[in-house]
Amino acid sequence: MMEEEGDLNLSPRRRDWQRRNIGEETAALLAEDEKYFLRQALSTPCLNVLRRAEGAEIEDWQGRRLLDFHGNNVHHAGFGHPRIIEAITRQLSELPFCTRRYTNVPAIELAKRLASLAPGRLNKVLFAPGGSLAIGMALKLARAATGRYKTLSLWESFHGASLDAISIGGEAIFRQNMGPLLPGARHLPPPDPRDCPFECGTECSLQCARYAAYVMEKEGDIGAVVVETVRASSRLAPPGYLEILREACDKHGALLIFDEIPHALGRTGQMFTCANYGVVPDLLVIGKALGGGVFPLAALLAREDLDGAMAEQALGHYTHEKNPVACAAGLALLDVIEDEKLCEKSREMGEYALEKLQTMQKRHPLIGAVRALGLLMGVDLIRPGGTRATDEADRVMYLCLERGLSFKTTMGSTLTLTPPLTITRAEMDRALAILDEAIGLAAA
Repeated sequence: MMEEEGDLNLSPRRRDWQRRNIGEETAALLAEDEKYFLRQALSTPCLNVLRRAEGAEIEDWQGRRLLDFHGNNVHHAGFGHPRIIEAITRQLSELPFCTRRYTNVPAIELAKRLASLAPGRLNKVLFAPGGSLAIGMALKLARAATGRYKTLSLWESFHGASLDAISIGGEAIFRQNMGPLLPGARHLPPPDPRDCPFECGTECSLQCARYAAYVMEKEGDIGAVVVETVRASSRLAPPGYLEILREACDKHGALLIFDEIPHALGRTGQMFTCANYGVVPDLLVIGKALGGGVFPLAALLAREDLDGAMAEQALGHYTHEKNPVACAAGLALLDVIEDEKLCEKSREMGEYALEKLQTMQKRHPLIGAVRALGLLMGVDLIRPGGTRATDEADRVMYLCLERGLSFKTTMGSTLTLTPPLTITRAEMDRALAILDEAIGLAAA
């Protein structure tokens, strides 16, 4: 089973790693965690226990420090950035919560900032406590605005773990055995040359995008097309792909929804990922980093003329929709991104890392491909003959964890590297040296 979103906790190396690396006190805490938390394939039972997180590093209960190239994509400004912590602390002492029916200045200011930064006419904002909820709001707004309930989205995509999000998502680990999902959720093959059903080969002919336009024409009543602007494993859309989807949506009266939850706000070198492609959606969903690496916070950005489509219904109305502390964290994050020039730094550091990875690729036949868009980086491990090196990727991950580097594997054989945008060149060099050694050991 190939899963996009992360490494399953079923690997036989998991227990081996714990036997070698987990002490008595940590083992007791993990046992308590397992006793009280429901089991699931991607997180619990947990691998280890964290004590601290600061900057680009995490520290486990036994005091070992690791560079975190995972971070669940919340750590754009690093963990515990002083300006974000200060903003949160100040807001806690002034207004820790905002009850429904009222608004507050941090919420207003954050919405205003996002509207001013967003491309095109994405000038209306609504907050939610998490990305899945923001995706749900986007789906509801699209239904109300178009009068249609059908959607087009991609197999192998991930838009969240709630029932509506997995309906449009395409990962078996979330969908299997769940029974009836949202009606009208149609799925398309992703733009991935490794598994292209149109047999385009190495030269993409954009048949998958043209097939999407064909389905929209034949169905006739698609309300929304939902895609990750860039897939979280750094799978980049081929040139022209998003443009074809934009044209098809305009032609057939559907709304184009971009999911940028993991990588908006600078990771790809632009404040919003779609700016790399020059394509503006009708609805844009962001999250993860928006809470400053501290609070769960997501946002739906909508075309201003769509305002009012649900004026007589509840679109979100979540308890923490306008949480002032979370919004203060978001405002501080935007200040840090601007003042520390993190978009520019992401582009520069991403180019530097990509050159190092390309040099590494020449030394290691196991590396089939490397790519980076800013600091969203991916390394594909491929065996001779072209099959995915899933076992080797699993081994590389655990070897790196022992040596001080954390990241996640996706699609079984892709090493997905997402460091903080604040990372230093010395930290990047240390991380890539660990990765280089681990790949060599795994190949041997």
